Amino acid sequence: MIFKALSSETRVNIIKLLLEQDRHISGVAKYLGISVPVTARHVNILEQAGLIKKRVIGNAHLLSANFDGFNKIFEPFIEENTIHINKEESLYDALKQIPSIKINTIDSQHFISEVDGEQGYYLYGINGKKPDVSIDEYKPDSDVIIELDRIIPVHKRRIRVKINKKSKELQE
Repeated sequence: MIFKALSSETRVNIIKLLLEQDRHISGVAKYLGISVPVTARHVNILEQAGLIKKRVIGNAHLLSANFDGFNKIFEPFIEENTIHINKEESLYDALKQIPSIKINTIDSQHFISEVDGEQGYYLYGINGKKPDVSIDEYKPDSDVIIELDRIIPVHKRRIRVKINKKSKELQE
């Protein structure tokens, strides 16, 4: 369903708009230059795929991107490991057992800096929640699931630089 939803350039453009800000369905239609009924059909497909959310406020339908829906796209491809630690050990002790995870130390605190050869900044979650302590301070008291999320830079702007055909002296 998700790949069908993303197979249309119009639907991809709708998602791009909604990533910028929430919009009314008629505003999306106007921006894309298509009718409201056609926009509504595209929105319905995106909503069924879980990629956007619709809030009804009176007669208005306010649309927004559903970030959880994007995370679910990659769920089947997530690699899983099972490791064992003693009760008094931290997540740092658990993660350092996995050779494909690299951990850097800054000011005596440990940070995940690479997973499977992909360098970057990583946040960790425990059973779907983000703790407010570092991996060396978090000591689980029961079995947990650790999720590692790479912070991926999101492009906010694209700037094209075009070179003038004539030299600067000829333009003056």
